[in-house]
Amino acid sequence: MKTIAILGTLDSKGAEFKFIKDTIEKAGVNTFVIHVGVWDAPFTPDVSNEEVAQAVGVSVEELQVKKDRGYAMEVMAKGAAEIVKKLYGQGKFSSIISLGGTGGTSIACGAMRALPIGVPKLMVSTVASGDTRAYVGVSDLTMMHSVVDISGINSISASILSNAAHAIVGMTVHETVKLENEKPLIGATMFGVTTPCVTKAREYLENEGYEVLVFHATGIGGQAMESLVEAGFIKGVLDITTTEWCDELVGGILAAGPRRLEAAGKCGVPQVVSTGALDMVNFGPYESVPEKFKHRNLYKHNPSITLMRTTVEECRELGRIIAGKLNMTNSPTTLVLPLKGVSLIDVEGQSFYGPEEDQALFDALRENIDREKVTVVALEKDINNEEVALFMAKELIALMGR
Repeated sequence: MKTIAILGTLDSKGAEFKFIKDTIEKAGVNTFVIHVGVWDAPFTPDVSNEEVAQAVGVSVEELQVKKDRGYAMEVMAKGAAEIVKKLYGQGKFSSIISLGGTGGTSIACGAMRALPIGVPKLMVSTVASGDTRAYVGVSDLTMMHSVVDISGINSISASILSNAAHAIVGMTVHETVKLENEKPLIGATMFGVTTPCVTKAREYLENEGYEVLVFHATGIGGQAMESLVEAGFIKGVLDITTTEWCDELVGGILAAGPRRLEAAGKCGVPQVVSTGALDMVNFGPYESVPEKFKHRNLYKHNPSITLMRTTVEECRELGRIIAGKLNMTNSPTTLVLPLKGVSLIDVEGQSFYGPEEDQALFDALRENIDREKVTVVALEKDINNEEVALFMAKELIALMGR
């Protein structure tokens, strides 16, 4: 029989966790309880808070004496991640569930993120309806909004916690679907303005026997792809849309962090990289654009997203940054420059058409790239031209064949 781990602060939410535990066991599935609170639990867990704290060399008594909630949460979060990872590796449980407010959510989600993709993970949280990026990261954990605070069992909380318990039971007892004849995985990055290119390349690669995972280059998308590269899932990278670096440099809302473009090179995974959507920085609704940018070339992509054209100076710096990242590579790497435009709206007659800006980008890339490590190919087409898409797909196959 499979087992579901229940992780949480039993000292503050004992009744709620006991309700989850009883509901799961009534459904015929075993439970394995991990206590991550500082004080005593109202019922006996399978893993005590002392064991969790000791996983990072701290005692619960020290946390109780110190009376520093922030420090205690930091210790228990680190300990929970270590314990959960170890116990899952020992086969103690098949899935995990938790519930909590901001503190409990932080501790539990950190532990869940330590587990492999595919392990069922469910977090019932008071903050699930807000910005959950800090909690979910690039993992596949599921968040369920608690609606009411997790404070006692009442007519509303009982319904929600029952649904959560039965949801994790369903995820646990039903086997994950496995595709037959699994194919080599390729990761590709896409934006709306590079969709024709990525779609054509994907179709070609799929016809050649590869499976293509397309990641929306929204910050978390680039991070997700690179986390799968580092985990060994992805065997080739078609990084067509490197736009997340625009937001990282200028201050947009879809940045992927300063390590973007490092994973494939570091892990020896062949990569074909291009300059897709480096003509734009992303902001929210028009009124959310910072005042200092209101004079810039802005484009209302949709009611929720406003795009801002990158300048000559920004494009020059983007070229230097991207060249620097690719120069770190230990893998076969090709950089493709689409000289007639880097997005659907960076072509003649469109809103972000900018020959001068693009030239600054391409010049900076050419001047700073290490050609002993990176092959540079310039094509007199825009990025969404079919010839560009097919060239990049075929080039990636060739690099993978090495």
